[in-house]
Amino acid sequence: MKKKHIILAGAFLFAATGMQSCLDFDDPGTEAGANSFGTETTHHVGDVDNIPYLNYQPTEKNVYAAIDTLQNQYRYFSQCLSGIYMMRGGKEGQLPGDHAYQRQYSLGPDLYAQYFTVPHKDFMYGKLTSTYNISAEFNGGPLGAYTMAKNQFMPFLNHPLADSIPEIKAINLLYYCLTAQEQADLSGPFTYLEDKKNSEEPEEYNDVKTIYYGIVNNIDTIVACLKHFETRPEWYKELIQNIVFDNFATGYNLTGGDMSLNSYIKFANSLKLRMAMHIVKVEPATAKKWAEEAVASGVIEDTNDQHGIFPLIYSFTHPLANISNGWGDLRLCASFESLMMSLDHPYSKYLFEANSNDIPHKNGVDVLKANTRICGIRAGILVGDGQTYAINKRQAYSSISTEALAVGRCPAYFVKWSEVDFLRAEGALRGWNMGGTAQEFYERGIQNAFIEDPNSGTPYSNYVNEYMQREEPVAYTNEDPMGDGEPWESVTKIGVKWNEADDNETKLEKIITQKYFALFPLSTEAWAEMRRTGYPKMFPVLNPDDGDGSIKKGEMIRRIPWVPTDPIALNMVEFSGIPALGGPDEQATRLWWDVDAPNF
Repeated sequence: MKKKHIILAGAFLFAATGMQSCLDFDDPGTEAGANSFGTETTHHVGDVDNIPYLNYQPTEKNVYAAIDTLQNQYRYFSQCLSGIYMMRGGKEGQLPGDHAYQRQYSLGPDLYAQYFTVPHKDFMYGKLTSTYNISAEFNGGPLGAYTMAKNQFMPFLNHPLADSIPEIKAINLLYYCLTAQEQADLSGPFTYLEDKKNSEEPEEYNDVKTIYYGIVNNIDTIVACLKHFETRPEWYKELIQNIVFDNFATGYNLTGGDMSLNSYIKFANSLKLRMAMHIVKVEPATAKKWAEEAVASGVIEDTNDQHGIFPLIYSFTHPLANISNGWGDLRLCASFESLMMSLDHPYSKYLFEANSNDIPHKNGVDVLKANTRICGIRAGILVGDGQTYAINKRQAYSSISTEALAVGRCPAYFVKWSEVDFLRAEGALRGWNMGGTAQEFYERGIQNAFIEDPNSGTPYSNYVNEYMQREEPVAYTNEDPMGDGEPWESVTKIGVKWNEADDNETKLEKIITQKYFALFPLSTEAWAEMRRTGYPKMFPVLNPDDGDGSIKKGEMIRRIPWVPTDPIALNMVEFSGIPALGGPDEQATRLWWDVDAPNF
């Protein structure tokens, strides 16, 4: 099933309704130029937070006139679709691609979550000598992705005519809420309030609490608007459904199944549930309130309600395939190897390749023969040059399976059903009303934790039932084939099978460990959960002093520093960013929700 994107032409719309073209009406918009990707150059300042759905009475004349201006004059729908792509490594109106994805994920969050390790240091645009090495070239990647996406959404969200189609405004505000949440969790404060006004020269960083509360307020409005949709006239509902299907659908229920927009309601509430759990240590009462409200209103409970960029709909291959196997820029992290092997996880059966070539030991005698075992590179090892095996033997370490990521297999998820179930499992563990027990959600979360597109089939199902019965970990020692460092005994001491007699800390470790597998490869969220809970347990990152000097041995990175280079940005960080952050612009500075306290 390949996604079609249909441009809503004014002539077609008005021919279909027997109306005259809205170009004959008074045009409430302004003249503006647009580049080849539909980015409007005129600056509108509207009220992004206001979605006037209750007192709004749509008329065909006004709605079609608004659409003609918004899409046919400014091409806003195409522009917003570009923003959706940019949230997962797209650029210039294109689907997620290798270069943008690498800068957004693979040179930062993928390493911090210890999913991957970069096996060499030299890149065409900078160096990365180890996992925590800091570079302005790479630190700007995630912020750049947010900025690009924000710049696509805000012209539409600020245009007064967006209020003529409140559901479309709500949906695109939801996408912005997601990218804002992810950015706040990566570096902390940013110019959130001014960004929402489409400010061309923002000056003031907002603290993470302000950003979180603003997003949740938006989510509540979005959900209320979308739940009001069923009261609309039939002509209006059909029109909005067609716009969603042709331009924005990021879930299977929006491509021919449930076209009531319930899927977006569940998406919004699931994001609220994620954010509720993030703040459980800093504001436990608010966390409980947000979580119970989200579940009561409706969260994702089916694979077809999941949201992301799906290969079977959009026809693309996940960028990790080429980044890892084409460029040789990523290899499995030893921590992830140890975790998989200790639990005999299904991913160890098919998702990662064994070593591709012989790996010689530094003793000059021993050799790990090709295709012998899955082997990862320890996070933080000081790597050398070379993107080919002839120069750099670390290229022979395990990479992700190209077949598993092929067209039609691995989506770029926004929110996944299994993540939602693990959130509900933790909520139930904490005594919140999640609509079921921790065990129920935990076990269902594991059942649906596979990486593949749910409509493409998965080898995961061949192994998961046996996997769920594992009561104790497998004894496992990680040994580096090249002989760097001592053998590392696995730090994973839990099993998989749910045991009601376990204490809450053990149950939480099980929940977050399985959630870590389920999130893969969404490293941004996996890293956030590692910071919040300390799980799953991982090997300490070697050479932490190769970063900015703020991380002590045995500690993990807490945020991506801004590391500004131009005078204006430096001034903003000093006088606005650092006060909003509440600490220095360093890797070790904790974010608002990242509280150094027990989990219970």
